[in-house]
Amino acid sequence: MPTTSELQRSYSFLVTFARRQAARTVELPGGFAVYDDAFAHSRADNQVFVDAAVDPEALPAVADEALRHLAHRMITILDDATGRACAEPLVRAGYTHSRYLVMLHTGPVPPDGPAEEVDLDALRAPLARRWRGFLPDADDEVVRHLVERREARRRGADVVRFIGARTPEGEVASWADLYLDPAEGLAQIEDLVTSETHLRRGHADAVLATALRRAADADCGTRFLIADAADWPREWYGRRGFTDIGRLHCFDRGW
Repeated sequence: MPTTSELQRSYSFLVTFARRQAARTVELPGGFAVYDDAFAHSRADNQVFVDAAVDPEALPAVADEALRHLAHRMITILDDATGRACAEPLVRAGYTHSRYLVMLHTGPVPPDGPAEEVDLDALRAPLARRWRGFLPDADDEVVRHLVERREARRRGADVVRFIGARTPEGEVASWADLYLDPAEGLAQIEDLVTSETHLRRGHADAVLATALRRAADADCGTRFLIADAADWPREWYGRRGFTDIGRLHCFDRGW
């Protein structure tokens, strides 16, 4: 059965990854801010993390000060109880509240799938098309930042792999990140996405199976991912052996 320690290990991995990936960090009451000026339009790379006790009423002002040079505000709170306590003051301050699930792989490890490791060159075109679908009003610079920021993720963990499933013509149809810490026996699968033109053809299953098998082969017994609590993929992951073991909260505000 999943244990509290596995949830805490997953939280610790997320914190360590965020700190390692960042170009710079600043310590704050109850957490820290991460920055990467090379990808200023990427909210995930320029945000506040809360990983300790914090004053909920003071948090909006803390974030305003930490992110004052940016046109957005993003706060990730790892502890579920802290996130719930901070929700009312942050929503009052104009933030949108999203809830995410920490999902642990508790099912059998599948055989290695037909996906493979790919490089950023192979991902650039499908990533850009997918982001333009997600954000049709975004300009080219925003899309470029959201694509190129993936290279910075290589700093985040001991082993970072981009896993992709290709069409018969060689195009990458579905992809995900795989972050490994073999010394701690931890692996995270992140940002599993399929191109709109290649949906429902098994490409995501191929990517997920390959990522899980490679994590297991690296002796990573704790394999987890983050899923939107309000979106359908959480059920898709549940059918593939993932169990909800915890929550984290994200608050976002932009102009």
